[in-house]
Amino acid sequence: MKLRILGCSGGIGGRHLRTTSMLLDNDILIDAGTGVADLSLTELSLIDHIFLTHSHLDHVASIPFMVDTVGGMRDQPVTLWAVPATLEILRSHIFNWSIWPDFAQIPSPEKPFLRYREIQVGDTVELKKRKLTALPANHVVPAVGYHLDSGRESLVFTGDTTTNDPLWAVVNKISNLRYLIIETAFCNRERELAVISKHLCPSMLAEELAKLERSAEIYITHLKPGEIELTMQEIEEDAGQYRPRMLQNNQVFEF
Repeated sequence: MKLRILGCSGGIGGRHLRTTSMLLDNDILIDAGTGVADLSLTELSLIDHIFLTHSHLDHVASIPFMVDTVGGMRDQPVTLWAVPATLEILRSHIFNWSIWPDFAQIPSPEKPFLRYREIQVGDTVELKKRKLTALPANHVVPAVGYHLDSGRESLVFTGDTTTNDPLWAVVNKISNLRYLIIETAFCNRERELAVISKHLCPSMLAEELAKLERSAEIYITHLKPGEIELTMQEIEEDAGQYRPRMLQNNQVFEF
């Protein structure tokens, strides 16, 4: 598997800040934030599947434009995978004809540009010998993370989450774990906001990483623009023993 980071910021504000989106090989997106817009038309047309962690705008913003742009270039619909509640939010609040056309119905219900597929926590989808498993997440809306397993090595992406004991119960059983991408959306002075919005701050991150019983290379995502240096400094102070590094746009993981 080859995972390319298209976006890993908690916001926008410059050419290097793109919201959450990752390209697995050439045909699968993990979330579809603003980073997807940097792909070429050809690259966009090759994407067959989108696996969503949850429905928040920074993770879904590019889906309407992408489907509209390449739908007519493809001979099959783009398949959107998510938990049922996330799919219902997209149907009701985005692909509802008021915000954007319902591409699950056009050009025709028989041959749409977009189709929905439900996934539940614990479900594994296997695509060309690549396994993607939905992991528990703890966020303000229904959400999941993902375990990507090539057979040789694995990568875990937590998605947006706060304190999450069920996640670690699963992750600690992954014998071939190599990479862990975990969010830290706020600095320590905003811990109360992190708790309310169900994200992490550096002190909470340290508490979560203490639950990890396996060796892994750890990368931090979802840092807020304007607080990146401060948050990474606090992460070094609070969780430096785990050697976490800041996830970078266009970083590539092969496993």
